[in-house]
Amino acid sequence: MATGTTIRTYFNGRWHDGDIPVMRAADHGAWLGSTVFDGARFAYGLTPDLDRHCARVNASARALMLTPTVDADEMVEIIQAGLKGYGADTAVYIRPMYWGINGDTSAIVPSPDETGFCICLEAIPMPPEGATTTLTRTRFRRPVLEDAVVNAKAGCLYPNNARMLAEAKAKGFGNALVADALGNVAESATANVFIVKDGVAMTPVPNGTFLAGITRARHIANLRAAGVAVVETVLTFDDVAAADEVFLTGNMAKITPVVAFDDVTYQSGPVARQARALYWDWAASA
Repeated sequence: MATGTTIRTYFNGRWHDGDIPVMRAADHGAWLGSTVFDGARFAYGLTPDLDRHCARVNASARALMLTPTVDADEMVEIIQAGLKGYGADTAVYIRPMYWGINGDTSAIVPSPDETGFCICLEAIPMPPEGATTTLTRTRFRRPVLEDAVVNAKAGCLYPNNARMLAEAKAKGFGNALVADALGNVAESATANVFIVKDGVAMTPVPNGTFLAGITRARHIANLRAAGVAVVETVLTFDDVAAADEVFLTGNMAKITPVVAFDDVTYQSGPVARQARALYWDWAASA
C-alpha cells in the first residue's frame, strides 16, 4: 500500500516511475516475513544521516539472516540519483528494503544465496511545525530479543506496533506509550520518546527491546552540544506523567511535541523547539 504520492522504485538495477511489483508470491519474505527496511528523509533539499540509514538496513538484513547485496555507500549514490526526479521543495520518504527469496531445506530459514532488494521513494510532506500528538497507555508491550528480532527494523515487528496504535486511536489518542518487558517506558508505537524535567532531557536507556533511533541519537548529540543535559535512564509511566515536557523523535517527523498523556496535559515545550531548530541547523551544515 502506498503511503505517499509520486512514487519511484529502484529494482533490478534501475529506477522505475511508479509503485511497481517487486515481490513474488513464493518469495520467503512474502509468506514467512523475512523483510527489513529503513526510513530516511529528503526535506528542504537535505538528506540527514542518509548514510547511517543505509548502513542500518544492511545490519537489519544480517539480523534476519539475510545477505545484504548493496554497500551502504553505493546505496546512498543510488538514492541521490533517484531523488533527482523530485523538486528540491518536495519532501520524500526514502525506504530501502531487503527480503528473503528462497528458504533452506527446512523452508523456514532464509537462504543466504539470494536476497531481494529495492528502494521506494514516496513524496510525503513533513508535518507542519506546530503539529503535536497525544499519548495513552497500551496493554501491548515491546518484545525482547529472545522472542523477536528487536535488533532489526523488521517488517514482522510492525503488526504488534499496529495493535498498539489501533488501541490508542480507538481511545481517542494519537499514539501509544509502550512498556518494555519489565513495565518501564520503552518508546511510543512509532517513535522514540523524551521527557524534560527541571531542564534535563531524559530518554529510556537502550535495553534491547527497542531500536535506539538514528534521529534520537542526533537529537541527543545536538542538545548536548548546545549545553542541554540529556540523560539515558530507566523511565516509568509516573515519570512521564510528572514531566514538564514530552516529545517524540523519529525519522518521519523528526520531532513531535506531546500535549497529553492520558489525563495529563503539557505545553509544546522549549526543549522540543530547540531540538527541532538544532536538528535542521545541523543538517544544513553537515
